[in-house]
Amino acid sequence: MSWTRRKPMEAMSPSGDQHRMARTLSWPHLLALGVGAIVGTGILTLIGVGADRAGPAVLLSFAIAGAICACAALAYAELSTMMPAAGSAYSYSYVVLGEGIAWIVGWSLILEYSLVVSTVAVGWSGYAAPLLTAIGFPETLTQGPELGGLINLPAIFIIAVVAGLLMLGTHESARLNTLLVLIKIATLSLFVWVALPAFDVQNLEPFMPFGFAKHMGADGVERGVMAAAAIIFFAFYGFDAISTAAEEAKNPERDLAIGIVGSLVVCTLIYVLVAAAAIGAMPFTRFADSPEPLALILREMGQGSVARIVAIAAVIALPTVLLGFLYGQSRIFLVMARDGFLPQSLAKISRRGTPARITLVTAILVAIIAGLLPIDEIAALANAGTLIAFTSVGLCLLVLRRRLPDMRRPFRTPAAWFVGLGAMGGCAYLFISLPMQTILACLGWNAVGLVVYFLHGQKRATAA
Repeated sequence: MSWTRRKPMEAMSPSGDQHRMARTLSWPHLLALGVGAIVGTGILTLIGVGADRAGPAVLLSFAIAGAICACAALAYAELSTMMPAAGSAYSYSYVVLGEGIAWIVGWSLILEYSLVVSTVAVGWSGYAAPLLTAIGFPETLTQGPELGGLINLPAIFIIAVVAGLLMLGTHESARLNTLLVLIKIATLSLFVWVALPAFDVQNLEPFMPFGFAKHMGADGVERGVMAAAAIIFFAFYGFDAISTAAEEAKNPERDLAIGIVGSLVVCTLIYVLVAAAAIGAMPFTRFADSPEPLALILREMGQGSVARIVAIAAVIALPTVLLGFLYGQSRIFLVMARDGFLPQSLAKISRRGTPARITLVTAILVAIIAGLLPIDEIAALANAGTLIAFTSVGLCLLVLRRRLPDMRRPFRTPAAWFVGLGAMGGCAYLFISLPMQTILACLGWNAVGLVVYFLHGQKRATAA
């Protein structure tokens, strides 16, 4: 049965120069790619949402989400160095779990990456639109139809710029990304430098006003430490995009593990410091659910000039998230095209060693979503898709340890069974902690995906 057919591990590497990408990335590029994809709108906005859901215990929510992602990151590190192919969790699932599960994972990754890129593009447009309208740009061209506008051109523009960079060359994109990531880290360090001295332990009491498990509050909002963790999880993922760079890494056996684990460690440290500085600086009720909590805190502290610096730097550096996820999605689409799920002509590599065709198609897809659709209502779906992918990676780790215990592993995850079960169990708990409408929407998306698979993908897939 094709549903259970597994792809041979030796077939993961592309054959022929027209399908082979240039190896131009070293571990600093991969580390910057991961940090750039992880640190974005999540920490800049979701700390306010998390505080609204969990109170000061949002610090615990960050720790839980980070620990679960750490298990997933270690599993990714082992699998990516064993199978250095561009398809990430989709490819690992095809080799280990079979074609049907691989399709579900790939379909879920499409959900994750498309919504993240589109959401971030619209978020960037929200900062850029006031500047454009001030110089006479029509307001109807800065908002989608759901907000009374015609089309969100700034969101489409920034997607086009990032896609153009990726098509120009992976190495060139990585160098610019590294510069922007340094700006982003400097900005968050500035916030911590200014806000942390104002830390007041009284602002941590009561520490857990809404309890630990998810429950419905009197106002109809689901609250609790785990409810916050399920949303804050959005701020942590992005390191999985590094695994899609496996075919472009100069030394994948070493560089992928450094990039995946290193980026998560750096970002977790940044998040804990930023969250502690924010929670300690003032009572959480004053910035809970604010769209710009860090800037609000700085203004309340009388640091208006610093708040403006943080806001400006955020706009400059936000495209690194677009670059990381657009890069990742185009590589996953590339491998799905090689496997026959998409037209195989899209898998052709340009003379510059980049998958220009599939990058262009991916950019058009997410630009349509960002320019026209009401993505604010469905952005949480990205978390659901990611949790499915992370669960499959944890399962692949354990299955391979049992099936091929003596196989060479350039990076060997310590305490593999604890890590694998931690990734699977933690992601499952976060999944059921998501808002119920998000869970139902995710199940609906995958039901559509199964219909597409049985009517289209199953007939065209090639496991070799």
